[in-house]
Amino acid sequence: MAEDISNALSNHINKKKVWQLLAIIVVTTIVWNLPSNVFGIDGLTIVQQRVIAIFVFAILSWLTECIPAWATSLALTAIMCVTVSKNAFGVFKGDNVGKLLDSTEIMASFADPIIMLFLAGFIIAIAASKSGLDTLLARNLIRPFGKKSENVLLGFLLITGLFSMFISNTATAALMLTFLAPVFAALPANGKGRIALTLSIPVAANLGGLGTPIGTPPNLIALKYLNDPAGLNMNIGFAQWALLMMPTVIILLIISWKVILHYYPFTQKTIELKIDGAVHRGWRMWVVMATFTLTILLWVIPKEITGIDTNTVSMIPMGIFAITGVITAKDLQKIDWSVIWMVAGGFAIGLGMDSSGLADAAIESIPFGSWSPMLIMLISGLICYLLSNFISNTATAALLVPILAVVCRGMGNKLDGIGGTSIVLVGIAIAASCAMCLPISTPPNAIAYSTGLVKQNQMLKVGLSCGLISLALGYVLLFVIGQMHLI
Repeated sequence: MAEDISNALSNHINKKKVWQLLAIIVVTTIVWNLPSNVFGIDGLTIVQQRVIAIFVFAILSWLTECIPAWATSLALTAIMCVTVSKNAFGVFKGDNVGKLLDSTEIMASFADPIIMLFLAGFIIAIAASKSGLDTLLARNLIRPFGKKSENVLLGFLLITGLFSMFISNTATAALMLTFLAPVFAALPANGKGRIALTLSIPVAANLGGLGTPIGTPPNLIALKYLNDPAGLNMNIGFAQWALLMMPTVIILLIISWKVILHYYPFTQKTIELKIDGAVHRGWRMWVVMATFTLTILLWVIPKEITGIDTNTVSMIPMGIFAITGVITAKDLQKIDWSVIWMVAGGFAIGLGMDSSGLADAAIESIPFGSWSPMLIMLISGLICYLLSNFISNTATAALLVPILAVVCRGMGNKLDGIGGTSIVLVGIAIAASCAMCLPISTPPNAIAYSTGLVKQNQMLKVGLSCGLISLALGYVLLFVIGQMHLI
């Protein structure tokens, strides 16, 4: 009965958010109806102007959060279907409106191959949790770090970072925080060690996501535009990304270890560590282990050898787990569909910019070629970092990556000096993961803060230090990678 009540329709209205939404609608309407010459884009069509207006709606809605981010994505997708597609209402059609989009392609954003890759990450995480594989791995991976307090902290950082490469940052943070209970029992209640260990989890979860394409949504958004056959078509695979970014993550985690110890040193030198948790011993456990191993291997082995790409590999664990009963219909409710919808909405607006011809028109009208590649790289990263501290890093990436893809395309070979377009877009992924100043910055931060073990100023101190150092070092390493043309 309680569940029924919680799911009932509510009559509650947040007046502030209503006024924000009304203001956004007014601004969107104004942009929608402005004279086309205001935009400074030669030959701007009515459809292209509508896409600009829809993009403004998305930006303002994501920034203000007057409606949930996933709702914004769903709304803009619906608006695009009924106003700028071939199946739009008749009033929005005409001979002089410009090139209309294919509504099937707009809706297909929700079934994009990158979305399937994202779903695979959720499915693998659920399977690992149900089988106890995550507990088994954590127990055995932490053992080599011994009993020295500082080394235990390093162990939690590295293991959390490793988990975050393959399962969601949020799930990783929630899992690893549960393992801290027996550790805290061996530490003084008034010591700084508890603070250090608690803060290590969100820091490592945020940074660890950089290690693989499935680690965090901004990675997938960047990869979407880098590998788009109709766009950049760079064919960057799972292995190429991981081989370059995993060492970067390890370096950033070790530096974060030193930063955390600087602020919150342990008073107790040793810790008796014991990680408890149920591990499923049946045949399904072996299915999970074998499938997990097979999936990772197929992701890592180049496509030229296996003949199967990264996105297609993602279907294998989903199929196997479904057939064997590892994943049930009830488990699908645990998937964070709101994040998936938000990412899909970002893909839809990017499709609108490309398919309507808006991207090409902007490239021809705006002198991107005169801009400094280094300046674009640094400013875009800084903007992403600042925004991601206050709104979803996924929403930030969804806003910035399509714009930067257009900018980079307009600059042509001029970006070769910093390593090409991939450096700019991967930089967005790095900047998004480095933003972890506040409890609202990322779900792992919120989970850690909810424990009551850390204060906001403590999180700000560590998050700002680790974030800025990681951002600076990440961009330095990214620049080196670009100069060596490794990505």
